[in-house]
Amino acid sequence: MKVTDYLKNAGNNTLISFEVLPPLKGSGMQDIFNLLDPLMEFKPPFIDVTYHREEYIYKKQDSGYYEKTAIRKRPGTVGICAAIMHRYEVDAVPHLICGGFNREDTENALIDLNFLEINNVLALRGDALQFDSKFVPEPGGNAYALDLVKQVDDMNHGRYLDENIENGQKTDFCIGIAGYPEKHFEAPNMESDLSFIKQKVEAGADYIVTQMFFDNKKYFEYVESCRNAGIHIPIVPGLKPMTKLYQLSSIPRHFYINLPEDLVSAFLSAKTMEAKRQVGIEWCVAQSQELKAAGVPCLHYYTMGDVDTIKKIAESVF
Repeated sequence: MKVTDYLKNAGNNTLISFEVLPPLKGSGMQDIFNLLDPLMEFKPPFIDVTYHREEYIYKKQDSGYYEKTAIRKRPGTVGICAAIMHRYEVDAVPHLICGGFNREDTENALIDLNFLEINNVLALRGDALQFDSKFVPEPGGNAYALDLVKQVDDMNHGRYLDENIENGQKTDFCIGIAGYPEKHFEAPNMESDLSFIKQKVEAGADYIVTQMFFDNKKYFEYVESCRNAGIHIPIVPGLKPMTKLYQLSSIPRHFYINLPEDLVSAFLSAKTMEAKRQVGIEWCVAQSQELKAAGVPCLHYYTMGDVDTIKKIAESVF
């Protein structure tokens, strides 16, 4: 079932969904089950599974020279989605990224997903490589999330890369995209960022999931701005609790978002690690309750492997 169908059928009820990371290479599927088993009591209709592109390391050879080697630390997104759907009978939403894939790779991945009857995807550009100053697409790959959305939409209309394919089977993917209540860090301003979002909607995107935010006012203003710009697809708020001291600097640095002064003050005033965690939980609960009262279609939680914290929040909200 499509994410948009779940949102539509829920009516005035707010759904809950979770996002999980593939386990590190060398780990097993049980790591995912250990994370999701305690959360399934909240009956999420769909689970997102992130995708992580390759990284490069330099291995010293016998000659003394270093060889650049690509490694993928968190493989298995498609297989994890299939396992989640089989075990829990919920829909899985794999993330698709531009980085590390050419268009042929992407098409083949979409074919595999279609064969597995996975009909939801979240289309993202993805991050630049660790030591690159900007995102560089693969040769023959998609440079922007917009291009990726267009490729998925092409397959939904039976258009494949091989022009010799006539009457190709039409896929039926529901396409999600990312939204940024405090704008994407590469966009010069919010107006241009909204313009990019609108282009993705016109290209076939069906719903938006926002990046994390810690001030609900940012989300409400973002939704209003989208509506005023003619963007009328569902906008799902993405939430993540702040639970560790280092996140005071790492979250703004990595995600280019502001932390409210009240949250920062309460976090710094907490004397122990557990007290700081409790501040983050209470803040996320308050956010969630306000958003739910406002009638948002779904609350999407970025678990980041911290099942205990997410479960405490969900218990207080649902």
